[in-house]
Amino acid sequence: MSSGISVDEFQALEQKVLRAVEIVKREREARAAAEAEIVSLRQQLAAQAEAAQSQIAAAQSKAEAAQSQIAPPRSHAEAAHSKAATAEGQIQAAQSQVQAAQREKAATEGQIAALIQERDAVRQRVERMLHQMDELL
Repeated sequence: MSSGISVDEFQALEQKVLRAVEIVKREREARAAAEAEIVSLRQQLAAQAEAAQSQIAAAQSKAEAAQSQIAPPRSHAEAAHSKAATAEGQIQAAQSQVQAAQREKAATEGQIAALIQERDAVRQRVERMLHQMDELL
């Protein structure tokens, strides 16, 4: 060789270049595999996210359905409680009216008893007067 490189040095350099080409080739293959794996993982992640979203939506639907099933009984219970409170108020009002009527009845009975006594007293006086008139005649 005229350039001053021996055949052994040229072969050693050629071997180094071939190894470097192999290393670059393997690195490119590894990079392509890594990128393919990244794409695959992203797809899996997107599918899992979509599945999670659908599970969340299903859970929200179930929760809303449960709320709608709970709401009518709750409103019925609240309405029943309100009616019961109203009925209790009406019962108390009726009881106070009954007590007032009983007091009025007792007062009226007292007045009737007093009027009966007064009538009896008047009758006795009238009878005495009639008796006295009879004696005069």
